[in-house]
Amino acid sequence: MIACVIVILSFKTTEKLGHAYGIAVVSAEIITTHMVTLVMLVIWKTRIWWITLFYGTYLFIESTYFSAQLTKFTQGGYLPIAFSVVLVIIMGTWHYVQKLRYQFELSNKVSSEYIRDLANNPDIKRVRGIGLLYSELVQGIPPIFHHFVSNIPSVHSVIVLVSIKSIPISKVALQERFLFRHVEPREYKVFRCVVRLGYKDQLGDTANFENQLVEQLNKFIRHEHYILAAQEQVLAERETEPASGQLVPGRSSKVHIEEDLQQQVDSRISTSTRSIQSVHTPTAQSNRSSSRTQMVPPNASGQEEMQFVEKAKEQGVFYLLAEAEVVAKKDSSFVKKAFVNYGYNFLRKNFRQGEKVMAIPQTRLLRVGMTYEV
Repeated sequence: MIACVIVILSFKTTEKLGHAYGIAVVSAEIITTHMVTLVMLVIWKTRIWWITLFYGTYLFIESTYFSAQLTKFTQGGYLPIAFSVVLVIIMGTWHYVQKLRYQFELSNKVSSEYIRDLANNPDIKRVRGIGLLYSELVQGIPPIFHHFVSNIPSVHSVIVLVSIKSIPISKVALQERFLFRHVEPREYKVFRCVVRLGYKDQLGDTANFENQLVEQLNKFIRHEHYILAAQEQVLAERETEPASGQLVPGRSSKVHIEEDLQQQVDSRISTSTRSIQSVHTPTAQSNRSSSRTQMVPPNASGQEEMQFVEKAKEQGVFYLLAEAEVVAKKDSSFVKKAFVNYGYNFLRKNFRQGEKVMAIPQTRLLRVGMTYEV
C-alpha cells in the first residue's frame, strides 16, 4: 500500500500510470505465450507445426503491441521493468548463494568413519530424546553436526538428519512422504530422513509432524529388520543344501521357494536403496513391499529398537537448526563479496525465518552457529 501511494504521488497523472500498466500487461502476455509454448512442447506433445503456428502468430501480435508501448518508456513505462530488474536481482542473489552454500556442505560433509569413531568415543555423552538436525543435504552428514559435537560433546539417543524437499506435484501421500535410511553404525541410532512435500502440502502443527515421523520411522525399522531376517533365513537354508549340488528327492519345491525368496529379498533391498536416493518418484513396488512388511511381526531386535525410539520420543523431541553465516573468501572478486556478504546476508536476516516456516517450537530449538566460506 505504501508503494502504491509513493507511485501515485510521483507520477501525479493517470496518463503515466496507464503507460506503466500497458507495458506490464503486454509483458505478461509475452511471458504467457512462451510458457504455453513450453507446455505444448513438453507436456501436451503437440505437433511441431501447431506449436510453430501458435508461437509465431501470438508472438507477432504481442511484439507489435510491446514495441508500441516502448515508445512511452520514459513517460512512466520504465516502472514495471525496474520492478522486474529488482526482483530478478533478489532471486538471482538468493539462488546463487544458496547454490554455493549447498556445494560447501557437500564438499565438507562428515565421513562415515567419523561416525564410527564417534560411536567408540567414551567422551561423547548420549542425552535423552530425539534430535532432529535439519539440512539441505539429501545424502551424507552435514558439517554442522561435526561442529556441534566438537563444541558440545553430547548427542541425543536418536539422531534424525531431516531434509525437506518440494516436488512438483500437488500432494504427497503420507506413506510416501518420509524416506528413511540407516547411517552406519546401526547401533548408534542415526537415521537419514527425506521429507517430500507437494506444493499444496503443509507440515501442520509440531505434534502431528513428530507423530508422523516417528510412526514412519518405526515402519522403516520393521521393514528393515524383516529384510535382514529374510536374508539370514535364505543363507541358513542354503548352507543346509548338499555340497555336491544334487537335489535331494522331495526338496525341489523347497529350492524353488528359496529362489523366490532370494529374488524377493534382492528386489526389496534394491527398492529400499533406491527410495532414499530418488527424492522425486516413489515406486509402486515399494508400496507393495511396505504393505506386506506391515503384516509380518518384527523380530526381537526390531521390536526392541522400535520401543527404544518410542521411549526417546516420550522423553522429548528437540530441533537442531544451523545458523550459518555465509561469507565470501578473501580472494573473491568485489562483485562476489557484494552479493554474498551484503546482499544475501541482508535477505537472510530480514526475509527468511526457517523455524517459523517449519513450525519449530522455540522452547525446543537449538541453534548451531557456523561460518561458511564460499
